[in-house]
Amino acid sequence: MIQLIVQRCLLSLVTVFVVTVIVFSLVRVIPGDPAVQLLGESYTKEQAEVIHERLGLNRPYLEQYFRWMADLARGDLGTSLLPNQQPVGPQILDRMEPTLLLMVTTIVTAVIIGIPIGVLAALRQNTWIDYVLRSVSIFGLSVPGFYLATQILGLLAKEWQWIPPIGWVGVTDNPWEAFRRLWMPALILSLATGAQIMRMSRSMMLEVMRQDYIRTAWAKGLQERKIVVRHALRNAMLPVVTIIGLTVAFLVGGTVIFESLFGLPGMGTYMINSVIARDYVAVQSITVVFAIGVVLVNLLVDIGYVLLDPRLRGS
Repeated sequence: MIQLIVQRCLLSLVTVFVVTVIVFSLVRVIPGDPAVQLLGESYTKEQAEVIHERLGLNRPYLEQYFRWMADLARGDLGTSLLPNQQPVGPQILDRMEPTLLLMVTTIVTAVIIGIPIGVLAALRQNTWIDYVLRSVSIFGLSVPGFYLATQILGLLAKEWQWIPPIGWVGVTDNPWEAFRRLWMPALILSLATGAQIMRMSRSMMLEVMRQDYIRTAWAKGLQERKIVVRHALRNAMLPVVTIIGLTVAFLVGGTVIFESLFGLPGMGTYMINSVIARDYVAVQSITVVFAIGVVLVNLLVDIGYVLLDPRLRGS
């Protein structure tokens, strides 16, 4: 088991390294000169050269990459190219709370919705309950979250003249107000994730319920609740844990859009503003932070999978 965990950790490091190479390369092929952001449109060639020298942009790409990686290893995410020229690291930390809470709330909501519905659909296979629940899951997978969110906001504003609370209040300042501002974006964002969890839960429950030990439990006369909870649910949930880890990457993209729609000052909003301003330092730093977060979550899922499945401990 330890060897398998070590392999997963090494693979995660390789993944992060590949991500840094891709992010560094893509950012530098985006049109635009950082000197424009600092000097404005009416800059001279000499002024631009001074900016390039200060930022190290006149050095070879390989040297720029290793200097950037050395700064990342020290925890230095660079300095923004916007006129305020503030360090990127503290700005990311300031915006991390809304993003993390939105993602955690979305995952918890998706699990609470998806697993019970998936289990119920499996236990009532080929009944009207199963057909209705499967139709709802297909709807959740088919309709983009941002489209559904805009339609709901427009309907609420037009028909009921009500707009959900916009902006952000820290959890430590007012937990209830923070929840009021999070529940709607988290609920809408969780529909697609909950639909994936529901379909996987249903498929795995159907497979597990056909196993011999489940038939033996039925033959012994055990109650359906005991068979589902004690015997079937744990084995059926192992692949669902993997699905939950994989959906974190999807949620990263979802938070970028939903934070803008609901006025949450998170990392997604910071990313959009940095892209619009062509602040490549902030863009590559935010992308790497997102990537490291996704890799860490999937690493934890892999380790949890090993701990939950006894067959992998001896491999």
